[in-house]
Amino acid sequence: MQDIQWDFATILSLLTLVTGIVWLLDKLWLGPKRRARLGIDVADKPNGFVDFCRSFFPVIFVVLMLRSFVAEPFRIPSGSMIPTLLVGDFILVNKFAYGFRDPVFHDKFIKMGEPSRGDVVVFRWPVDPSKDFIKRIIGIPGDHIVYRNKQLFINGEPATLDADGAYTAPGLPPPGVVYRMKEHLGPVDHRILVNPERPADDFEFIVPPGEYFAMGDNRDGSDDSRRWGTVPEKNLVGKAFLIWMSWDAENTRIEFSRIGKSIR
Repeated sequence: MQDIQWDFATILSLLTLVTGIVWLLDKLWLGPKRRARLGIDVADKPNGFVDFCRSFFPVIFVVLMLRSFVAEPFRIPSGSMIPTLLVGDFILVNKFAYGFRDPVFHDKFIKMGEPSRGDVVVFRWPVDPSKDFIKRIIGIPGDHIVYRNKQLFINGEPATLDADGAYTAPGLPPPGVVYRMKEHLGPVDHRILVNPERPADDFEFIVPPGEYFAMGDNRDGSDDSRRWGTVPEKNLVGKAFLIWMSWDAENTRIEFSRIGKSIR
């Protein structure tokens, strides 16, 4: 039997179940019995707990459905995805892009699609599934991944890099100059950061079946599959697609220019 993780989704599911059962009992049995006892002209006033369940079950149910099967909000806590995502960005994640899963055990019951190279995804960290990580999918099952001199090679083909200038932003530790590069990962063009002062962390890897190789766009400042291994398909939460809010904590202001940006 799978262990239950007592995260927000599990608690929300439990609240939906409890309030739904009470709502159904009141509608089919408790309510008619109460009205028969009190008379048709008397206001129907259940006790506090039943009244709470009747009032909040529809709200909790809708929130659970939207959050589990449509879109879920996340906040970016670290700089591992700079320059694509900054610390303080609030994003939305498409929960059905890779299929529908139950919100408690995360078993897929409707298949939709599979991650592609270049997708930015949220997943439960394989080391500690109670924590959510966000990275870019670099390798899909069966891919031969080589990282040499800070350049990716996938199945023998290089992911070409174009210089895009020096880069500074909140969340980047000094000292040194960090360079922004445009990486061509198959059909996906996106920007990464490369720190020439950090030694190259070369490796070669074949992605096993049912697993995905994930890396941060801040290549020299990301804790990712290079250190703790691949992401099992079951750990996928969804595909990030939109920045809906961005808060610059250093300057205590909203970054309006980032609101509404799509994530590529």
